[in-house]
Amino acid sequence: MKKIREIIRLAQTVGMSRRQIAKALDISRPSVDKYLGDFRSSGLSYSQVEAMSDSEFLSIFERKDQEKDGRYQALLALFPHFVKELKRKGVTLQLLWEEYRAKHLEGFQYSQFCYHFQMFRDSLEVSMHLDHKAGEAAFVDYTGDRLEIRNPITGESTPVEVFVEILASSQLTYVEATPSQRLEDWVRSNERALRFFGGVPRLTVIDNLKSGVTISCRYEPGINSTFDDFARHYGTVILPARAARPKDKALVEGAVKLVYQRIFARLRDRVFFGIEELNQAIWELLELHNNKAFQRLRISRRELFEETERQQLQPLPIEPFALKEYRRLKVQCNYHIELRDDRHFYSVPWYLKGKPVTVAYDDRVVTIHYDNVRIAQHFRDRTVNGYSTLPEHMPKEHRFQSEWSAERFLGWARKLGDSVEKVIAGVIASKDHPEQAFRACLGILNLARKHDLKKLLRACEIAHEHRMYSYRRIVNILECGLADQGELDFNTSRIPSHENIRGSRYYA
Repeated sequence: MKKIREIIRLAQTVGMSRRQIAKALDISRPSVDKYLGDFRSSGLSYSQVEAMSDSEFLSIFERKDQEKDGRYQALLALFPHFVKELKRKGVTLQLLWEEYRAKHLEGFQYSQFCYHFQMFRDSLEVSMHLDHKAGEAAFVDYTGDRLEIRNPITGESTPVEVFVEILASSQLTYVEATPSQRLEDWVRSNERALRFFGGVPRLTVIDNLKSGVTISCRYEPGINSTFDDFARHYGTVILPARAARPKDKALVEGAVKLVYQRIFARLRDRVFFGIEELNQAIWELLELHNNKAFQRLRISRRELFEETERQQLQPLPIEPFALKEYRRLKVQCNYHIELRDDRHFYSVPWYLKGKPVTVAYDDRVVTIHYDNVRIAQHFRDRTVNGYSTLPEHMPKEHRFQSEWSAERFLGWARKLGDSVEKVIAGVIASKDHPEQAFRACLGILNLARKHDLKKLLRACEIAHEHRMYSYRRIVNILECGLADQGELDFNTSRIPSHENIRGSRYYA
C-alpha cells in the first residue's frame, strides 16, 4: 500500500512521469499506469486519499477491479479485432469506441477505453506496427552478424550477408542470404522481397548503406540513381532513415533480433556448401516464423497479412527491373562515346561532339541522355573497338560516304551507260577490298559533270577494251582527245611528236 500511495503522491504533487515513477520505485510502468488509471477514474484527489486508512484506500482499487471485471473481459475480447481494424484506411480509435458504445451501453468511457487498449498494446510482443496502416511501409536492413558457406573442396568458409525486409503493418518478413551488399545484390534482394510479398508498399525505409544512399543527410539524402530507378519501376518511395537513429527503423531492428533467435540460432551447427542450400534452409524457418501466432494477438503474421494487408499493397509490374548502370561521359570529336566496360563506341547526334552526356546501360540496351532528354539508344554490343553508328547521327557528308557500297556504285554507273558500269566493276575487282576502290569509282562517276557523256562513254569503252581500270587513265584519255577518235590501237597508233620523246632510233 505504501508503494501505491507513493505512486499517486509522485504523480500528483511532484509531477513525475510514469516512466520516472516506475524507475524510482522499481516497479513496471504498466503497474504505474494501472494504479494511476484507477485513481483518476475514482474522481478523488490526493488530499482526500491521503487521510484514508489502508483498508479504505484499498477498497477504491478493489471496487474498480470488481466494476471492470465483466466489462473489461468483454472489452479485452474485442482488442485483437480492433488491432486489425485499425490497419484499415480511415479507421480510428474514436470510431471503434463509438461502435463499441453503440453495442455496449454500459461500456467504458472513451478515456478508459483508450487506457485499457493502450495497456493491451504495450503488452504485445511488438507494438510499433500498430501505428502503420496496411500497405503503407516496409523496412529494410542487413543483419549485423553474418552466416557462412563452406567450399566443399578446400573447406574454406566464406561469410555472406543476410537481408531482412518487414512489412510495417502485418510484420510479414522476408529473409535471404546474399553474397554482398553491392548494388546488384542489394537491388535484387529488394526485388525478391517484393515478389515474396506479392505487392509493393508505398514507402520503403532503408538504412544508409552505400548501395542505397549516396549522400547521407538528415534533410536531403542522395539516393543511388540505380536504386532510384528501381523505386520508380516498382512505384515505391525510398525514405532513408536518419543516421544514428535506430528508432526510425525500430521494426526491422526488432525483426533482426527475431531472425537471430528463430533462424540463426537453429542453423548454428549446420554446414552449407552453397548459398542456394543456405537460402532453402532459411526460407523453411522463415515460413515457421511468419506462421507463428503473436503472443497475445492470437493471429500469425501470415494471417494478419492475408486479412488486412495483401489487398492494400500496390500491384507488381509485369516486367522485372532491368538493372542499369550510369556513366557521365564526354562525346568524342567523332561524335561517339566509349563504354569502357566493353571498349565499344556508340554514336550520338554529331552536333553534340564535346558535350557531356549521361549513359545508362543494362545487359541489352545502351541509352544516352543529354540535358535530361534521351538522344540515342543502341543495342549493347560487346565487340572490342567496334562502332555502333546510326546514320541519322552523322553529318550529311559522312552519311553519304557511309552509304557507299560496291552495289551502289554499280547502280550509279549503270544509269550512265554500260561502258561506265564495266569500268567501275573492273576498278572494284582490281582491289583486294572493295572499299579501296570507292574513291576512284566516285572520281570516274564525277567526270560526267565535267565532260560530255558521249566522250565519257567512249573513254570508258577504250579503257575497258584495254583493261585500264584507273581513274587517272580515263582522265588521260579524255584530256588527250583520244575519246574523239575512232578505233584505237594503242600498239600502232601514232604518238604526237615531242622533243622529250626519243623514238626507236635513239636505241639503234
